[in-house]
This record gives sequence, structure tokens and C-alpha cells, in this order.
Amino acid sequence: MRRQDRLQVRFAVCIRNKGYEASLEVGKLYRVIPDQQAARHGYLRIIDESGEDYGYSADRFFAIDLPKPLEKVLLKTAS
Repeated sequence: MRRQDRLQVRFAVCIRNKGYEASLEVGKLYRVIPDQQAARHGYLRIIDESGEDYGYSADRFFAIDLPKPLEKVLLKTAS
């Protein structure tokens, strides 16, 4: 995932959770919080299973571009 892409991503699917099995579920869609500093270091700030946001390496996720109406609904229900 390119750095610029990581800054714009709002949702991503977990593709690898080794070492974080309690915090991340493979195949689950997660909300991404924009964080330029984390992105510079190859991380995404993810709201995980605890409901809190934490930095995880970007290679654990696949960025998803959602249709705007669906993204709007998901963002509204997540807040």
C-alpha cells in the first residue's frame, strides 16, 4: 500500500492477524483513522476489537474503496 493511499483510506480488511488474534479478525472490515505520522512509518491507525484505535502495520490490511453512500452509513453507525 502506498503512503498516499494509507492517508486516504477510511476502511480496510484485515488479511493477517498473527500475534494480534485477540485484537484483529482476518476478513473483518475495520475503520481507519487518518494519521500522517503513523503512515510515514508504515502503520495504519485502526479501531480494533477493543473499540480503541491502535497502530498496526499496514501490511496486515487491504484497503477498501467503498461506494460513498455505504461509507457514509458505516461512518455514521461507527460514531
